[in-house]
Amino acid sequence: MSNLVTVTLHDSVAVVALNNPPVNALSHAVRIALSASLKELFADTDVEAIVIACDGRTFIAGADIREFGKPPLAPDLPELIEFLDTAPKATIAAIHGTALGGGLELALACHFRIATESAKLGLPEVALGILPGAGGTQRLPRLIGVRPALDMIVSGTPISAAQAQRLGLIDGIIAEQVMESGLEFARRVVSEGRPLRRVSELTAKLDDVNSFASYERDIADRWRGFLAPFRCIEAVRGAVELPFAEGLQLERELFKKLIASPESKAQRHVFFGEREVAKVPGLPADASTRPLKSVAIAGAGAVAGGLARCFADAKLAVTLLADTQGQLEQTLSAIRAAYSSALSDRRITHAECDARLERIRPTLSYDELRGADLLIEAVSEDLSAKRSALARIGTVAKSGAILASSSSFLELERLAEATSRPADVVGLYFGDPIDESKLLEAVRTQRTAPDAYATVMKLGRSLGKVAVPVHGHVASRLLAARFREVLSLLEAGALPEEIDQALTRFGFSNGPFTTVDPTLAARLELAANRRGVASRQISTEEIEARCLYSVVNEAARVLEEGVAARALDVDMIGVHGCGFPIYRGGPLFFADQLGLRHVLERILKYREQIGGEHWAPAPLFERLVADAGSFYSGSR
Repeated sequence: MSNLVTVTLHDSVAVVALNNPPVNALSHAVRIALSASLKELFADTDVEAIVIACDGRTFIAGADIREFGKPPLAPDLPELIEFLDTAPKATIAAIHGTALGGGLELALACHFRIATESAKLGLPEVALGILPGAGGTQRLPRLIGVRPALDMIVSGTPISAAQAQRLGLIDGIIAEQVMESGLEFARRVVSEGRPLRRVSELTAKLDDVNSFASYERDIADRWRGFLAPFRCIEAVRGAVELPFAEGLQLERELFKKLIASPESKAQRHVFFGEREVAKVPGLPADASTRPLKSVAIAGAGAVAGGLARCFADAKLAVTLLADTQGQLEQTLSAIRAAYSSALSDRRITHAECDARLERIRPTLSYDELRGADLLIEAVSEDLSAKRSALARIGTVAKSGAILASSSSFLELERLAEATSRPADVVGLYFGDPIDESKLLEAVRTQRTAPDAYATVMKLGRSLGKVAVPVHGHVASRLLAARFREVLSLLEAGALPEEIDQALTRFGFSNGPFTTVDPTLAARLELAANRRGVASRQISTEEIEARCLYSVVNEAARVLEEGVAARALDVDMIGVHGCGFPIYRGGPLFFADQLGLRHVLERILKYREQIGGEHWAPAPLFERLVADAGSFYSGSR
């Protein structure tokens, strides 16, 4: 047998252990080895029960995502799981760490499931724009009920072992020694002669015939534009209305359609991109980092308060400095209000709220910043003010401390010149709002020390952010390009609500005008008349195209200028910092999907119709089209 799967016999109980680090993914090699082991054990008359468990830090955390989009290799996951479902003797999934996706689907095909208290169980496929394709949508509602199954599958959010036990998803919570606990449970199953329950033979019951339509209405706004959540509902409905075999067939058909869809391709692009951006070009994966346990923030207002909460939430000690007591109190009041709101919404407990507030130490003295490992200026977006703030925190910072600017658009090179230690200077732009956005633009200059940069990239990940390495600001440039076109459209006759509708139809969560001023249209018309701009009716298609292609063109400039090293860096910033819909994949991925020649033709059209330097195509665009390339496969 392969060393990916080992079998040990303990009298009448066999323990099958998977060992495919780091997450025991069900790769083709694992499937072959597991299938062969199960076949032998099913035929062994001395074996009365089989425990499936995993070595390492986790149970099976899913299928092998490297196989996504490729032709399936036998045995594929559905085939393996259906074979497991035919087991003639007791099968027990002993779960620790996480049982996700295909891992949970495999566990659902066992007669019994047990898990450690710290385990998490879930079907997160919806995040990849697909649905569970190996029986998950058919077995889960049969086991725990339709509504709980819909909640798990449509949200993709894993649940705790305690929740799983309450729902009936697992048969018990075991000690952390998963192999020993699994063996003990199997022996009890044998000695007590417990009946073998096949989940596939249970009935998924529905209390209300309108449940599915009601559920679709409930999720319509949250999942607007996404395909997978609604196909998940359709598949679960099949578990209620169809025999098991036909439900499996429906699930598989829906899975195949989803995985071939542009939306799923875009979501998978974002999923992999979020992980790939952590690999910084030119920086070794094992680059040394500096200690970072405390943060000092110099500034007042929304940015300073948001940063303080972000770091306090991550259990870092925070020193908050303001110039006056009034500024300090105002910032602290906003921090308390934000935590009070989180308490009201039950996002945090009273104990967590108190602990976070205790980590924030206010001060009016720069001397109090001396011990911090990271010092951030968070003053107003003014070059002189930011240079002055950086220079001042640089004079008090200890040796080895990192100095950071929170600027979203000022050039870091010019800011770093204000200090005597440019090697310690980085730019940290957290998307807005800081506590909700996943983006962290980590800006470096040519003189930023590798260990300082590696430290802030690691910090971003520890804060739960998508830290993107850049040499300048990207989000602000993309947003400025769109805003410039919005103003041009308004001046030409488009109404604010028409622009909002066009952008939300494309997939942005909201448009630039969330509260329409009834006097705005008249004022815009007056301004256009003064400048001699003729007003006209502008179609939704033109509004959408001009807003999007202006951003795509600016994104290409960012890439060509080396502000970002890779197309995926720009796309992750577009998604997490500019609201670009996940199921579109980011501005450059979107352009590739449309076809660069088509996009270039539209840009040239608008240059002719509208004029202006911003409609001049980025040279990179023209080269890629000439070479029949793309942002993700073509030459630069």
